[in-house]
Amino acid sequence: MLLARRNSDWMPGIFDEFFGNTWDNFLTPANRTQTSVPAVNVKEDNDKFHVEVAAPGMNKDDFKVHLENNVLTISSEKEIRDEDKDEQGNYTRREFSYTSFKRSFTLPENQIDVDNIKANYKDGVLSLALPKKEEAKVKPVKEISIS
Repeated sequence: MLLARRNSDWMPGIFDEFFGNTWDNFLTPANRTQTSVPAVNVKEDNDKFHVEVAAPGMNKDDFKVHLENNVLTISSEKEIRDEDKDEQGNYTRREFSYTSFKRSFTLPENQIDVDNIKANYKDGVLSLALPKKEEAKVKPVKEISIS
């Protein structure tokens, strides 16, 4: 007798649940290492650029942020170890997972005040404020009177 896996969207069966994604996820190496790209919001106002990175479950120490040659790079790596041991200290279950991402943004040349960049991580969001140099800020229109 041949047992075949059936893909049925309209009527899931017991074999679909048994042979579903659980075994696929368990057997694939991709389950052990996750690389994802978090959602990022970039906003510009007259005084600065604002960058927000949605990265829940991280700690502020998991991030690396650097600026080199007008390229802002935000990266993170996190290792999670989950272990169960019996009374003798032998492993009954041991799992590892790794999560990482890296995002880079090219910034306008000579517009960022690099000495005053601020970063903050709160409630799953990494926020960066990149202030503009005074000469890069848009000046209001100056009305010139005619004599």
